[in-house]
Amino acid sequence: MDRAHLTGVSRPSPPIHRYAPSSHLTDLVDRFWIPVWSLAEPSTQSTLQHPVCLVVVSNTYARFYGVARGRSSVTLEGDGWAVGTMLTPGAGRLLLGRSVATVTDRWVDLDTVLAPDHADLVGRVRTAMASDPDDPDAHAAAIEVTEQWLATHLPVDEQGMRVNELVTWLRDHPDATRVSDVAREVGLTERSLQRLVEQRLGLSPKWLVQRRRLHDAVEALKARTTGLADMAATLGYTDQAHFTHDFRTVTGMTPGEFLRDQPGAVTPSRG
Repeated sequence: MDRAHLTGVSRPSPPIHRYAPSSHLTDLVDRFWIPVWSLAEPSTQSTLQHPVCLVVVSNTYARFYGVARGRSSVTLEGDGWAVGTMLTPGAGRLLLGRSVATVTDRWVDLDTVLAPDHADLVGRVRTAMASDPDDPDAHAAAIEVTEQWLATHLPVDEQGMRVNELVTWLRDHPDATRVSDVAREVGLTERSLQRLVEQRLGLSPKWLVQRRRLHDAVEALKARTTGLADMAATLGYTDQAHFTHDFRTVTGMTPGEFLRDQPGAVTPSRG
């Protein structure tokens, strides 16, 4: 279950293969994901992106994505595949070579990010995947090519490591619902925290907190472990109405609508 994917009965996901990075790259890479699809009709996939940049090489495009502050969507058509790299929070600036704030809510062609020594990266990934996009050996070969490039950006600097630790701590502490909680944990003033997060993620600490809460909400709604009012309270909202407002503003649907579209869902209370 991925907390970021807004999947449901009416919004199914194609098969996605997920792989951990090699041990020497864990400061730089969270994971690799490889969806493979064969569709009679176009299918739009929507996510609430994690607070990280992404590298995606597909059979038709190759892109470096900044963080999408709202809902991000991609439409899949026909037969295709993609080799995706989910970076760690501190890694985007290292690969991009400048502040990731310059790519917030947008993407750039991967060719503009690659150094001359790795200008053939996209072609090598496509060659690795050409024989059979479903073959784990093809996945391993494509990931190996990608990791060779990624390794040239090691080590992750001190500021990047601090951001990695900050985002991990926030994910693991759902009770932290205020920016002051985060600042106190990392030993920074709120102003210094704001500057660090903007420089490395192109975002604000307040956005980080809200995105973590929405990811928690998606996970809880998919698990169907509690009612919407109790869920809102657990997530730190003052009432269900505020929860519904935040969820609908970003995802385009209410928590109740999302829940009713989950497999095996029982119709919840309105919201």
